Amino acid sequence: MASGIRLVRRYPVVALTVAIGLVGAVLALAGAGWLVAWIFTGYALAIAAWQAVGMVRDLLRGHWGLDVLAVTAIIATVVVGEYVAALIVVLMLTGGEALEDYAGRRAKRELDALLARAPQRAHRVVDDHFVDVPIDEVRPGDVLLVRPSEIVPVDGTLRSAETAVDESSITGESLPVEKRAGDDLLSGSVNGHVAVQMTATARAADSQYQQIVALVAEAAASKAPVVRLADRYAVPFTAFSLLLAGVAWWVSGDPVRFAEVLVLATPCPLLIAAPVAFMGGMSRAARNGVIVKGGGVLEQLARARTAVFDKTGTLTHGSPELVAVRPEAGFDADELLALVASAEQYSSHVLAASMIDAATERGLRLSEADAAREAATNGVVARIRGREVVVGKFAFVLEHAPEARRTPIAPGELAVYVAVDGRYAGALLARDRLRDDARETLARLEALGVTHTMMLTGDAQATADHIAAELGIERVRAECLPADKVQEVAAITDRPVIMVGDGVNDAPVLAAADVGIAMGARGATAASESADAVILVDDVSRTAKAVEIGRDTVRIALQSIWLGIVVSVGLMLVAAFGYIPATAGALLQEFVDLAAILAALRAIGGRRDAAAAVAARARVGAAAR
Repeated sequence: MASGIRLVRRYPVVALTVAIGLVGAVLALAGAGWLVAWIFTGYALAIAAWQAVGMVRDLLRGHWGLDVLAVTAIIATVVVGEYVAALIVVLMLTGGEALEDYAGRRAKRELDALLARAPQRAHRVVDDHFVDVPIDEVRPGDVLLVRPSEIVPVDGTLRSAETAVDESSITGESLPVEKRAGDDLLSGSVNGHVAVQMTATARAADSQYQQIVALVAEAAASKAPVVRLADRYAVPFTAFSLLLAGVAWWVSGDPVRFAEVLVLATPCPLLIAAPVAFMGGMSRAARNGVIVKGGGVLEQLARARTAVFDKTGTLTHGSPELVAVRPEAGFDADELLALVASAEQYSSHVLAASMIDAATERGLRLSEADAAREAATNGVVARIRGREVVVGKFAFVLEHAPEARRTPIAPGELAVYVAVDGRYAGALLARDRLRDDARETLARLEALGVTHTMMLTGDAQATADHIAAELGIERVRAECLPADKVQEVAAITDRPVIMVGDGVNDAPVLAAADVGIAMGARGATAASESADAVILVDDVSRTAKAVEIGRDTVRIALQSIWLGIVVSVGLMLVAAFGYIPATAGALLQEFVDLAAILAALRAIGGRRDAAAAVAARARVGAAAR
């Protein structure tokens, strides 16, 4: 009920048109047909005058739209006495605009979540105690306290000995970054599990996170609006219709002939077919786990030529997984993994869950520790079944086992070292794995016409190059901050450009791309709000599905438009010779409108998706055999 009231308030002209139509039907049944004619005629002319004002403004700006033909069609139907047809033209005109506005409103909320997450207060050190102050009052040189798991409020340098911070919201790197006294801290990053002090080096407005917010706003504002698909046919269709009607009038000498032709030239197929097709495409996308924020997004997806991807959490899973166990002599792999996982139960490090999961998957039994302590940012020491187990960074393990040695690792891998009872026991390697469907997604995109690919990441160059080589991505830019990503996307010449990413660090570039697609399954709210489309499931292949749906939707919209144009032109030619009276023409035109709408509804695509699902299951079955 409440949502219905909101829609009526938002689209009062559509609601009023429907209401007048219902009142007219009641009056007609009551025998007051003459009153219905006056009401419909007066209302249609009022709407035509209102539309004419906007039409003149558009014409002065050099923009021809369907309003010219719509206003002419309304007036022509009124002149020949087809007041019901006039009201239907009004409903089609205002209804098409309402459909497009409804879709467009969903794309204007991109800053809400980003602003909500921005730090609001900071803990400033004043005379050996802490005072909470608004973040805007922080000045360079202020000493601040950052508690465990808190967001770093402004850019600064670390005063405490060491900590580990999560910079994934800024750089996209999934692993915690170790910081020592004097190292830079970026606002928007998340402190580890120990409270630390920092010295502010910038005001809030000049800090990294707030610059991201500003970049999103600037990028969203700089996007060129997408021209409505139907408007591209407005000038030729309008010119042809008016010319044909004028010639019919001139040859016959009868002004009624002008109205008879224009009754059949009502632009309802153009006004409503494209919005219906795009709403159907959006519905189909949602059914496939992709929320598309407007018909213009589907148009851009259909024409996309370049796809740009973030790495962590997009092409990779975003969480490190165990890839190798390298035990030293005297230990076997399962024994070493079981000891490490048992000790890591008492660690808060991001890798701890990976080790525990790996041990569980192998069916290994974990033991409780008699005692355990975690050395922040370094590792954990635990007594397991009477044995001292040390797990952590190389330098930390070296202190407990002097014969420890580094193990070779590939780009993108991270080593965890182990000592048992003062003896070096080996190392375990973890890596952020590629998504299983990443290669298939890139291949499908290429088949759909997206022939250029690029990867932007905050990771080290060696790691980025390794992932790109595995996937066959053409261009790579590593060690990017959010502003760098925006600049790279802006410099791409093969457009439109799709950008796929997650996390706050991708919000500006998602807003700057022609189509920003956010991986929103794990709650990357800021990215989702900044994007033009949001993938609701943790599946990067839905990027290719979105492009496929965009292409299908535009194709169906064009087919529907051309169906309406061709049939209307054929009927106009017949009417130009006087064979179709105005009343019959108005009725015939409604059938044309209905045919165009039914054709546009094919964009919902239930049968195509069902057939694709059957084919996919068949491929899986064949592979299994």
